[in-house]
Amino acid sequence: MPKQISAARRTSIAGLLTATSLVLALSSCTSYDVTAPADARADAPAADVKAKDARLAAAKDAKGSRKTTSARGAEVDCRKAKCVALTFDAGPSENTHHLLDILKREKVHATFFMLGKNHIEKRPAEVKRIDAEGHELANHTWSHQILTDIKPETAWREISRVQDAVRKITGKSPTLMRPPQGRTDKDVSKISKELGVAQVLWSVTAKDYETNDSALITKRVLEQTERDGIILLHDIYRGTVPAVPGILKELKKRGYTVVTVSQLLSPAKPEPGMVYRP
Repeated sequence: MPKQISAARRTSIAGLLTATSLVLALSSCTSYDVTAPADARADAPAADVKAKDARLAAAKDAKGSRKTTSARGAEVDCRKAKCVALTFDAGPSENTHHLLDILKREKVHATFFMLGKNHIEKRPAEVKRIDAEGHELANHTWSHQILTDIKPETAWREISRVQDAVRKITGKSPTLMRPPQGRTDKDVSKISKELGVAQVLWSVTAKDYETNDSALITKRVLEQTERDGIILLHDIYRGTVPAVPGILKELKKRGYTVVTVSQLLSPAKPEPGMVYRP
């Protein structure tokens, strides 16, 4: 039986979350735990809620507003703000420095789900900069193998090698992991829990892997974005990074606060093994 976590808000689901539709195919034999960002915030332990409120109060006292910025970005309260998380998969790449320049100019922080092979291992400078500029380091496996299609010991290595590589470069281990194509199951969840990473899916995809049309990428993102959503983009494709300024401009115009995944979940903390899906 799946773990029971606040039955009013969390459900144990079974089966497969696909890359395109994230449709849940229920099965009685394979289960894992899933929750939405808003539900995670509502279920946060009292101690974490108190600590969050204390940080917000301190920031307000220090600067007279809640826009105080630290090395990790602004202290945001997504219980009140209209938040959306911005994430980038499969980098770092030759486009990442340009993307980081844009995010820095716009004063926005994102979560980077990074690949190990041919990315982290070849671009440690980008990994260091992502961390140094306050963005969130996250795991997208070593070589993008579908974790549900391989042996558990191979899946373990796919995740753990990225943990080790990022820790070697930055001194920190990611607390978030995005399974390739969004495909997970009870074995992947068990491994994630053991390795200390929560699983993060998405609600917005521009399908930027099939087009270099920046205007189309922008249109797709804006059409799908709602409060507490998680946007999936890839900084490895030519049309994606040029779309980011327009996306950010329009999201801000619509009243959104763009945050990292962990900021979206706060005052809850990412729970290893848990699947977070808007």
